[in-house]
Amino acid sequence: MWCKRNQRNEKIMKSFEEVEKVVKQTLSERRFHHCKCVMDRCIEFATLYGEDIEKAKLIGIAHDIAKEIPREKRIEEAEKVGVLLDEFEKNNKALIHAKHGAVICKKEFGFTDDMCEAISYHTTAKANMSTLDKILYISDFSEESRDFPEAIEVYKIAKKDLDKAYLYALVGKIKYMLDDRIEIHQDSIDAYNYVVSK
Repeated sequence: MWCKRNQRNEKIMKSFEEVEKVVKQTLSERRFHHCKCVMDRCIEFATLYGEDIEKAKLIGIAHDIAKEIPREKRIEEAEKVGVLLDEFEKNNKALIHAKHGAVICKKEFGFTDDMCEAISYHTTAKANMSTLDKILYISDFSEESRDFPEAIEVYKIAKKDLDKAYLYALVGKIKYMLDDRIEIHQDSIDAYNYVVSK
């Protein structure tokens, strides 16, 4: 579990317009543009693969809500709202925004657990990803402003086969980390092992 259990009653989910307004006020213009591009891909893939379009739209626009918290404050700010960070994440602060963003979306916007799960793992992935999880992961990897060859290829594949696109993106990320001698989070390793064992 990526956050402490909240014993209070669930909030009513905020409308897209309300969420978009907060995201726009919170993020830089460049990051907000990225979120809009991810949202467009999420809508496209949710339509193709029979997922809830409103949920996909919301997680797309809000997935990076915690991305621009200053690096030196990321651990403190995340733990303040109940995010459970492992030692790897504390040493690799670029990963913190995913779990932190999920908690913000739960507490501030009333997102459902499955939506928060997708946001929490949109960077590392995890074993046994749901369709909604994969949609956000692939959308973040292949949104239209990403013009590197792997992103373009993932998008092409995803229009025909979501699972193949997910594996292609996951392997691409892992290969990049191996080539650059970057540490790999256990969740990413578990995600890869789960997929190839099936």
